[in-house]
Amino acid sequence: MRAVVQRVTSASVEVSGETIGAVHGGLCVFVGVGPSDDEAVAERLADKLWQLRVFEDDEGRMNRSAAELGAPLLVISQFTLYADTARGRRPSFVGAAPPEQAEPLVQCVAEALRRRGATVAVGRFGAHMAVTLTNDGPVTIVLDL
Repeated sequence: MRAVVQRVTSASVEVSGETIGAVHGGLCVFVGVGPSDDEAVAERLADKLWQLRVFEDDEGRMNRSAAELGAPLLVISQFTLYADTARGRRPSFVGAAPPEQAEPLVQCVAEALRRRGATVAVGRFGAHMAVTLTNDGPVTIVLDL
């Protein structure tokens, strides 16, 4: 699995003009699924996201996690994280898992976060989504499990 994690002051996702998920003061996480990923990898990603120390402590150091702060997460599926641009100008997505494998694993990440106590908003798998966010810091981390 791959994830792009952004610390945000706010983030929302819309489908057909309707806001379907939003967070304030947390993390916006774009999740891509590869063909060898399974539920164990999804659980590891959820744990990493929940415990990732990207929020500032009292001394201004990134030393606090979403778990410590109770910060919410917006989880959005994004197969384009597996784009291969090595040849030509058009990305290939053959490295991404097929939708029937990817969708339940993205849901598994969200559910695993909820089991850990997180407040989780989600995008809609396979939909054309409009994502709006304000990156805080900016802090952007790429995770590749």
